[in-house]
Formats: sequence, structure tokens, C-alpha cells
Amino acid sequence: MEIFDYIIVGAGSAGCVLAERLSASGRNKVLVLEAGGHGRSPWITLPLGYGKTFFDPKVNWKYQTEPDDALAGRCAYWPRGKVVGGSGAINALVYARGLSQDFEDWVAAGAVGWDWETVRQTYETMETQIGINGERHGSGRLHVQDVSNQIHPANRHFFAAAAELGLPRTEDINGSDCEGAAVYRINSSGGRRMHSARAFLKPALKRPNVTLMTGTMAERIIIEGRRAVGVQVTKGGRKLTLRAGREIILSTGAVTSPRLLQLSGIGPAELLKSHGIEPLLDAPQVGGNLQDHLGINYYFRATEPTLNNILRPFTGKLRAVLQYALTRRGPLALSVNQCGGFFRSLPELKRPDQQLYFNPVTYTTTPNGKRTVVRPDPFPGFIIGFQPARPTSRGRIDISAADPLAPPRIRPNSLATEEDRAQVIAGGRLCQRAVATAALDGLIESAMDPDLRGMDDDRILEDFRERCGTVFHPIGTCRMGADMQTSVVSARLKVHGMQGLRVVDASVFPNLTSGNTNAPTMMVAHRAADFIQEDA
Repeated sequence: MEIFDYIIVGAGSAGCVLAERLSASGRNKVLVLEAGGHGRSPWITLPLGYGKTFFDPKVNWKYQTEPDDALAGRCAYWPRGKVVGGSGAINALVYARGLSQDFEDWVAAGAVGWDWETVRQTYETMETQIGINGERHGSGRLHVQDVSNQIHPANRHFFAAAAELGLPRTEDINGSDCEGAAVYRINSSGGRRMHSARAFLKPALKRPNVTLMTGTMAERIIIEGRRAVGVQVTKGGRKLTLRAGREIILSTGAVTSPRLLQLSGIGPAELLKSHGIEPLLDAPQVGGNLQDHLGINYYFRATEPTLNNILRPFTGKLRAVLQYALTRRGPLALSVNQCGGFFRSLPELKRPDQQLYFNPVTYTTTPNGKRTVVRPDPFPGFIIGFQPARPTSRGRIDISAADPLAPPRIRPNSLATEEDRAQVIAGGRLCQRAVATAALDGLIESAMDPDLRGMDDDRILEDFRERCGTVFHPIGTCRMGADMQTSVVSARLKVHGMQGLRVVDASVFPNLTSGNTNAPTMMVAHRAADFIQEDA
């Protein structure tokens, strides 16, 4: 049987980075396992294709949470990538490194060596910044595009409203002045999605020492003594055992990485016993510390044309397709989230506590919960929405059975703290002040129910409970820290109490970064590759 040096479980945002960096020297034999397919759908390549992949079971695990009492007993929909490129292949492309203070929080939580200055250098190594005229800064594999000259004209009202409120303006939420209203940078290049698979895995697969196995479901880690030596998988109906001489690296994300550990006998002992799994290592934190951003949108009919006027009529769609085909520009080349930024809901706060989104489009949710930006409303409209940046509530993700195909138990435990509930009211009030400005009030023809403008604090919170949803940023279920009682992996991402086993994905974040999590996930993998090679 062929023995690889490293087996990476999961070809998502983190796994693709690891595959490229661990194979670059040519000395290591690297195997990458992916449960999904290759991801050759044009909807993945097309930035606005997010609206199509959002519910596509071919590329999406389509998880559901358990009923959440704080959210009116609702079960939340959690899309996660089931495809090469992972969730980064089906996300909305916003590229946000996180605020500098986020990483100081990591250090305070036990992630020694993950301070802002250190991770900033990793970001700069990883990225190439593409300016509005195509100019390039940096030499990293991941392209991050400035699309501020391509956004819809209706966005000007958002910037005018921010100015009226005395809120700052920034050219780049990833720059030195990251607070304020901005056009979101997106990970695209040449009008095409620049996800981790395109940036990192594709060049790595040209090397003879890298193997990718798709359609391969990892069932458990094979452990001898206290050392991980292989992975049991199912591929094409056959069970296979794949072995690694150096390390097994879990990069299956905040939902699946803790489940794989638990299925392998690493997790809370009583939980494992209840499912007939022999506990090899009683690790109580595996699956805990779950965090996620919750957000809400407020919908308005507009007094002037928006993207609805382009993307709803057949003739408008045709023009957008032709523009994209000829120039790789236009609305199809952009994220649905065009503008927004990080803001303080009150000026006396020490750092931004809210992330805002402004979208020059509306798409009414259907009774079955589906919504798609590729079929917007038949009238001009816009959305303003917010997410509290750093929730303090903590949930869990656990196995529901010993069967690897059994759905996970996702218990977000939303709005469990008074601080989180206060942050919801603060975010609603900030949006309320924004739509009351002359700039946005003049853009509003009418509100689509419910109308934010007349809500008091209690109604803002009640509406949030009834309508909010995940912003698809689950993290923390294999968190970094000092020991097994408080965390799952060390600051070098080794699983406590085990040899030859690491976790490298968003599950290791000790705390949620203030914004979108795809960028810091790739950053974590980039740094992890250094640790792995140094330790070898």
C-alpha cells in the first residue's frame, strides 16, 4: 500500500492552501481527500453564481441546525461547501482579513503567536492585490480585487448616508484604516472566482507528488496508541484504508472536523459512549465553543433603478451576460455584497462592533425559504443589513450517531447572553439612523414589511429573533489553546494528547473575527504549513 507523508482531509479553503505549500519542495508526498466533486460548474466560476449554488445539493451539504429557542424555535439553514474549494467555492466572495484587535483577542485566549503583526505578514505573503486598472501589488497566489469602479451607481447613497452620520470612509477594510464605509474587496481575478482551489490546489496538482481523491468520504482517523497513522474512507462503495507516515491533517471545517475526531474516539467520553464509540481520548472541548455571525436584512423599494432593473428582465440578463462574456465585467463579475464596512454603533466604543452590508438589489424570500439574487424582485429595491461583529454566545456541534453519514447535531445557542442581545439592538439602531438620513430616505419609495423605521428596541430584537439568519461563519469547535481542558489543539494546531494529528481550518479559531471568515481561514492554513514543515 502506498504511504503518503501527509494526508489532508478536506479540499476546502484551508486544505487547498496546505496542499500547495506542503508539496512545493517536491520532497513530500501529499494526498488530498474530498467528499465532493471537482467543482467544474460555471456557477462556481461566476462570482454572482453564489445565488445558484446556495441550495445546490451537488456542491452543498445543506446542513440544518436543531431548533433554536432564541430564534423563535426555528431551524437554521447552514450551507457548507461539498466540492473542491469548499465553502470558498460557494460563498459571496467578500474578502475580510479581520480587525487587528481580533487577533490580539486570539492571543489573550491562548493562541500564542497569532498576534496581528504576525498574521498581517502572512496575509501579505499570501495575497496579490489587484487595483481598479489591473495594477498588481504583492506576489501571492491569492488575488484580491478592488472593484470600486464597477459597482452600481445606487451605492453612492450608502456612502452619502455614512457621511451624514459622521461615520468614517475607508478605501479598504483590509488596510491600515479598516473602519468605515467601503466597497468590499473580493477574491476574484479576471472576472472569475479566485477561490482556494484555483489559487493553490490547481498549481499544486501539476506536481507529481500531489494526489487528489474526490468523492471520498472520510469515516474515521486510524489511531495506533496515541498516534494518528491513517484514514478510513469510503469511495465508490468501497472502504479503503489510507496511511500517512508523518501527519494526518483535518481541514473539513467547523462542522465536520470535530465530528471526525468524535467518530475516531476523540471527544467528550460520555457522548462517545452514548453512541457506542470507545473513547480513546476524553477531550471535552471537541465540538464546543461554536460561534457564528447572525445577520438580518431590511428591504426597501427604491425611487431609482437598481440591480433589479438589470437582472430581472430577460433583456437585462442578456446584456449582463454579453458584457461579462466580452469584458469579464459587470454585475455578474461582482459579489451580491457590494458595499458595507465595519462601524461603531456608538462613538465612544473602542472599536467597531457592527458589520454593515448595502446591496443595490432585493430578492424576496419564498415560502420554502429559498432566495436567489439571480431572480430579483420586479421593481427597483435595495437592502441594508447588519451583523454584530463579535458574539459572546457559545454552542456545540456533535455527532448524532456512530454513522459518518448521520447529520450533525448543530446547536448554536444563539443570543444566549445579554451582551449579544444588546448588540442586536445597537445594530438595528445604527441601520435605523442610516435609513433616516436624507441620502437614504430619498432613495426609499416604501419599506417592504417589516418596516425598521418605526421599531423600538423590543421590536428590533423581536424581529431579529424571527427573521435573522446565519452569515455562514461557523468557527471554534476545535479551538486553539493551552491544554485539553480548555481547547482542542495547541497554538501550532496539534491535537492535544495525540501525535501525528492536526486540525487546520476555521474550527481552530478561539474567537470569531469581526468579519467574513474565508480570508482568515486561508491565512491559518498558510501559517500552519510553516509549522508542519518546521516540526518535520
